[in-house]
Amino acid sequence: MSKLNKLGITIGLDKKANIVFDSLFVNFLDVKYSKPSEYISLYWEAYKKHPEGNNNLNGKIFEYILATLFIRENILPLYLSAKVAFVPNVIYDLMLYTTERGPICISAKTSLRERYKQADLEAIALKYVHRKALSYLVTLEINEARSVKAKIKSGDVIGLDDVIVATSEEFDLLISELKNYQFSEPPTVKVIESNQIITKEKVLKISEENKTIQSNDIQLNLE
Repeated sequence: MSKLNKLGITIGLDKKANIVFDSLFVNFLDVKYSKPSEYISLYWEAYKKHPEGNNNLNGKIFEYILATLFIRENILPLYLSAKVAFVPNVIYDLMLYTTERGPICISAKTSLRERYKQADLEAIALKYVHRKALSYLVTLEINEARSVKAKIKSGDVIGLDDVIVATSEEFDLLISELKNYQFSEPPTVKVIESNQIITKEKVLKISEENKTIQSNDIQLNLE
């Protein structure tokens, strides 16, 4: 079983993306880097030289690189392919939970094209439920990132807080900022809360008490 599998980054038997990632370096925990963006660059450049690299694998490999970077930076717990209560039909690439802001979503896209629109809609859905949530789109395409940044600034993109190139200094700043938050497991969600709850147990107890009173009254009348 690979380290990715043991950590829960991948599930089940080794798949091609898992095998390719493991072949890039002997152990991601031993890869030396001076800043987060350098770690991303080292892995992505190694992947680009891999003979089996292709467009179908790009997204998964990028997610694995980001996930292992978060592990190396001790930004945990980290959730992959995450679902959020009351946000239907959305699976988020990477997600963290903070006591200060609630969920923080990282949408990983090697290239954007029109896919930023999906990330924006997912961010809007998240913030509809969690008003303080943050959503970042992380990519490898500089020009596309610049274009979406302009759309965020103009108000054409309203859900995403920022789009960031993973191999840039801006990504280093994002990782640094994230470390200021207190990470934890999300709280258990109670769909309904009330101090006035009528249960079957309460009704049964009242019914039994009533039967006891009636029985006592009958006993007194007989006497």
